[in-house]
Amino acid sequence: MSAIKNDDVSLGRFISLVLRHEPSAAGIELDGEGWADVGELINGVCDTGRKLDMETLERIVHENNKKRYSFNEDKTKIRANQGHSIDVHIDMKIATPPDVLYHGTSAAFLDSIKEKGILKMSRQYVHLSKDIDTAVKVGKRHGKPVILVIDTAKMSADGFVFRISDNGVWQSEDIPWKYVNDIKYP
Repeated sequence: MSAIKNDDVSLGRFISLVLRHEPSAAGIELDGEGWADVGELINGVCDTGRKLDMETLERIVHENNKKRYSFNEDKTKIRANQGHSIDVHIDMKIATPPDVLYHGTSAAFLDSIKEKGILKMSRQYVHLSKDIDTAVKVGKRHGKPVILVIDTAKMSADGFVFRISDNGVWQSEDIPWKYVNDIKYP
């Protein structure tokens, strides 16, 4: 397979918008589990003036470094693996997390997080990373990154439930500040 082209990156971002936040941007609907009909998605994306075919969609799905999307078994449906701001039910595995996970954010949000905790905001869950490098990349998207080290062992002991998406992103409900063990400034 060839490397992802710039056009594919732009298409990938648009597909992410459609499958996670705004299906109407491509004139489609998602079912209750977040699945979109592949043919409808391709046609809807093309109707916006973008070029998309099955070969390009498969390349975007398979080469996406975050493994954002999944096809069903016969590739007639596609969905985003996590990060939805719309009401869909993705059946994620409930699992015991490592003792520590990381949350990447911007330094600009730190005072608010200290006051209110880490909130899921418009998403269904708070996203956590198993490694600092991933958390840094997430934090950079929002400004000067800071990495919050989360005591997930204590959270689990206190009854918090953790889920892990198909692409390895750990997820939780809102996280009170008391579970932040450390702040790292990369």
